[in-house]
Amino acid sequence: MSTPPNSEEFYDKLKEQLYDTDVWPAEYLYKFIVLSNKEKIEKIETIFDGLGAVIKTKESKNGKYTSVSIDVVMEKPETVIEKYKEVASKIEGVISL
Repeated sequence: MSTPPNSEEFYDKLKEQLYDTDVWPAEYLYKFIVLSNKEKIEKIETIFDGLGAVIKTKESKNGKYTSVSIDVVMEKPETVIEKYKEVASKIEGVISL
């Protein structure tokens, strides 16, 4: 059985993998999926304001969902995880990939 997302065990494993695979600071690509709702997309974008992030959105074929890709340089794995947690706590129904 895999570890459920948003659990501390999941984030601990992610942190370990990030330290093992990159030299920090490093460029990191976040991917989120939300219901196509302008307010939710703007909230995600606001969380990454001031970080020099390149943000791209793409609506699903039927327009029900929007994927939000955020390419940004992060200082260390802990800051990557902090952003995942912040997005999860502020945007209801977001899926982190």
